Amino acid sequence: MKFLVIQTSFLGDVILATAIAEKLHSIYPHGAIDFLVKFGNESVLKNNPNIRNVLVWDKKHDKYGNLIKLIGIVRKHQYEYVINLHRFGSSGLLTMLSGAPFTSGFHNNPFSFSYTHKYHHSVGNGEHEIVRNQQLISFISDAQPALPAVYPSQLDFEATKKYKDSPFVCIAPGSVWATKRLPIEKWIELCDRTNLKIYIIGSSEESKLASEIISKTSNKFIVNLCGELTLLQTASLLKEAKMNYVNDSAPLHLCSAINAECTAFFCSTLPEFGFGPLGEKAIVVQTKEILECRPCGIHGRNTCPKGHFKCGETIQINDINSL
Repeated sequence: MKFLVIQTSFLGDVILATAIAEKLHSIYPHGAIDFLVKFGNESVLKNNPNIRNVLVWDKKHDKYGNLIKLIGIVRKHQYEYVINLHRFGSSGLLTMLSGAPFTSGFHNNPFSFSYTHKYHHSVGNGEHEIVRNQQLISFISDAQPALPAVYPSQLDFEATKKYKDSPFVCIAPGSVWATKRLPIEKWIELCDRTNLKIYIIGSSEESKLASEIISKTSNKFIVNLCGELTLLQTASLLKEAKMNYVNDSAPLHLCSAINAECTAFFCSTLPEFGFGPLGEKAIVVQTKEILECRPCGIHGRNTCPKGHFKCGETIQINDINSL
């Protein structure tokens, strides 16, 4: 049996999609499972023993020309099952033209009329995204989802070994969306209250934010690692941290995928949307105030629509058991 799983959205979505590979492999251990992701997200799937091939779609350069090429590649693979977790038209078109006898996806994809199996995707009912995704393979498995998983190698753990000479915590203050970021003064307060060594993780674009936190905190044992580690090296560091403090963003899902300890801050979004942490030792922190403007949308925003960002500003760091 040959499967193609499509998730060409954000990195966190790809991490959660690995639960599908875990589930399919548990039921069809001899099946060939391939993934299709957008360029830049493929490295998080490296070393995954349940994934045979990773197809990459470069959306930034000649997006539709590359899509046409991908359609040809997908058709040549002659997949029996194409599972599309993405809810936008481009991936729906690819699914429709894949040539697979069985296609599955969410009803709100514009091309879902062509799927052999389609399911509802409803946000806000407390159902986790891995449960919603599991629907798409329920016709060949069951309704019980697996957990997401990523696979740092021994080399990844060796690469971060130098950072583990004493107990430490990690913080991930960045996010693509401004209203998903805990305010910087809250991160500074958290760092001031932390007695352990702190590593700031994130992309190279977030290095400036990390430097600002370092310049303003009284904690002298803090290191900016933004842009210094690969995704799987980052996972190997998170795995051995005493605690990881994250926003509603990709590092949260990395923690879930390696069962790392995690404190997740939710500002404008809600964990009930289905993107909360899944680890055994995970904590959600959010404002205790009742704000009629929260949530202001399913996704994050570039700015607070009300201009006050109370959903982030009213989160109390004093309520957190710092280390």
